[in-house]
Amino acid sequence: MSAVASKVLGTVNAPYGANLSAHQLASCVSNLDAMKEAFGPVFSFFTEVKTDLQLDFVKEMGVEDGAKTVAAYLQTQCANSIPLAV
Repeated sequence: MSAVASKVLGTVNAPYGANLSAHQLASCVSNLDAMKEAFGPVFSFFTEVKTDLQLDFVKEMGVEDGAKTVAAYLQTQCANSIPLAV
C-alpha cells in the first residue's frame, strides 16, 4: 500500500470503525451507488482529508473523473466546502 493510501485510510476508516481497502475507498469516492454503501468514510474523505492528498489518492487510483462527480453531488447536499467539486 502506498504512503498516500495509508494516510487517507487512516483518516477515513478510524472515525467510523470501517476497514475499507484503498480499492474499496476508490470505488466509493468515484461512484454514486457505491458511495451510499460507505457514506461516512466518503464524506470524511472529501471533508477531512487535505485537498492535495485527495488529489494524489484519486490520481493514484485512476478515479479522477468519478471522484469529481461524487464530490459535486455531495456539495449539493451539504454546506461544507468540497474542493474537488469545483
